[in-house]
Amino acid sequence: MPDVIAYGGDWNPEQWPEETWEQDVALMREAGVNRVSVGIFSWSMLEPVEGVFDFDWLDRVMDLLAANGIQANLSTPTASPPPWFSDAYPEALPVDADGRRLYHGSRQGFCPSSPIYREKALRIAEQVALRYRDHPALVLWHVHNEYGCHNARCYCDTSAAAFRAWLRNRYASLDELNDAWGTAFWSQRYSDWAQIVPPRATPSFPNPGQQLDFRRFSSDALVELYVAERDLLKSITPDVPATTNLMAGAHWDMDCWSFAAELDVVSTDHYLIGARAEPHIDLAFAADYARSLNGGRPWLLMEHSTSAVNWQPRNLAKVPGELRRNSLQHLARGADGIMFFQWRASRAGAEKWHSAMLPHAGPNTKIFREVTALGAELAGLSDVVGSTVKADVAILLDHSSVWAQDHPAQPTADLDPVEETKRWHAALWRAGITCDLARPESDLSGYRLVLVPALYLVSDAGAANLEDFVRRGGVALVGPYSGIVDDHDRVRLGGYPGAWRDLLGVTVEEFFPLERPIRLASGATGTVWSELAHAGGAKVLDTYATGEPAWTRNAWGDGTAHYLTTRLDDGALAEVVAAVCAEAGVEPVAEAGPGVEVVRRSHPGGRSFLFAINHTGEDAVVTTPAGDKVTVPAGDALVLPG
Repeated sequence: MPDVIAYGGDWNPEQWPEETWEQDVALMREAGVNRVSVGIFSWSMLEPVEGVFDFDWLDRVMDLLAANGIQANLSTPTASPPPWFSDAYPEALPVDADGRRLYHGSRQGFCPSSPIYREKALRIAEQVALRYRDHPALVLWHVHNEYGCHNARCYCDTSAAAFRAWLRNRYASLDELNDAWGTAFWSQRYSDWAQIVPPRATPSFPNPGQQLDFRRFSSDALVELYVAERDLLKSITPDVPATTNLMAGAHWDMDCWSFAAELDVVSTDHYLIGARAEPHIDLAFAADYARSLNGGRPWLLMEHSTSAVNWQPRNLAKVPGELRRNSLQHLARGADGIMFFQWRASRAGAEKWHSAMLPHAGPNTKIFREVTALGAELAGLSDVVGSTVKADVAILLDHSSVWAQDHPAQPTADLDPVEETKRWHAALWRAGITCDLARPESDLSGYRLVLVPALYLVSDAGAANLEDFVRRGGVALVGPYSGIVDDHDRVRLGGYPGAWRDLLGVTVEEFFPLERPIRLASGATGTVWSELAHAGGAKVLDTYATGEPAWTRNAWGDGTAHYLTTRLDDGALAEVVAAVCAEAGVEPVAEAGPGVEVVRRSHPGGRSFLFAINHTGEDAVVTTPAGDKVTVPAGDALVLPG
């Protein structure tokens, strides 16, 4: 098959009588589907009894796909062990922090550290690989499904032993661990490794260092499971790439950076959150994150929804045209594949009210007509495949920092690092500027501007990296409560923001969380947070009514570093972001009005594409880089020469 945009979704034929399969494939062809994911939740069908395998039905499915020119992301079905597994090996079931063992009846019912789970998972994965290694439909291994979505952390004795082994590998001695965790506080000093357990339910706050390391360990345990399956598959099918569907931007229990480093193809799932006022901006964040996880290269949207999902308090259906806009947004921001959960809407089970490409009402529906129109449109955009998005701005994001700030004993519960990061990203979105996400230690040399909205924890290497970026001429904007602790969640002494006091030319002596908004000298509003700060060499650009700095700018080498000591309201934040963008020479790729998203994808030295997506109810005019004025109708999207 030539390079085309992968289009399709999860197909679960095992849920349906076989007489529907031919109809499914015929409708797939009508809709322009060229790729489906199969076998994701089929372990109990492929191994109905332990050690007894039945592949006859999947053989027919794979042959049917190949005969119709449809490719398969073939899954290892290890995300959902069958009932016989839980019955035979109850010790492999997950345990929560309160000591409750969680039983079979949903999915992901296993402890990630369980050796018996790994053994049985690798056995079924091996059987699948041996059976289909030469099958013409196989194009990609879809390993597991949404790792850690429901069992990100297990607190059982098996996990405790694995956690201790992980700690002994991380720390040279028990003394080093005690120092890192600050166990002299509250008489927590360990005298034997065997005394260490996961941060189970306890009378008061858990130890912050222990909690942080357990989050890291738990994420690593999931990565190890993926690597074990991937390596086995590679030993049998070395030329077939492997992936697993991350939930970038929505699921924060795994370190997506670590996971992405192990993937041949970065793939992710995304679902709109109905409670958000502008869910398309949240979509843009997730798509930018997915692209960044793949180092700026194209990625695969493994799942999104044609309309409503089934798991929110109010599962809102998508209005006409929204399915297309969502899909083209992902495509604009670097996706080379647009796939859905799922092909045919389930008749039974926990996800029967989740929308699908083929709804309960059949093909004569709004959804199927939109799915078919989208398939035809994507087929005509195959030249986009392989092109990339160039960003001049990066936002620093680190999972360890999010986990550390998640500890309950913080100065305020109102400063959410994820939401603050998304809010700064939204300010860029509204300014028409596409950005990347980056780890604090990443190479920043390709950017003009780096934003640090909420990086409570930063390593020494990450701190020095930002300093070096600014020294070489970059512009940085750092948000409040950043650079506060080291990578063990220990406070950096001498005044906040400890890691970047010199870079920012500011010393903070005390935090003052806010119960109500306050007015700054400029007329801007500060919310949630304020700091008692003193400007050293920094220039003060805005102050509180009492005169202390609220926004500063400091020269550092050939660049400048700005600092905010309060959480500005959205309007004021937009003004500050606009100011630092102007200082860094960052501009949007085209002129467009509010609510109109414009993103460019380009081939190196070749053709480029300008995606213009109108999220408003009014027609809008976009002025292209060539000076042409193009009208984008209300709720529409155009792909223009870039």
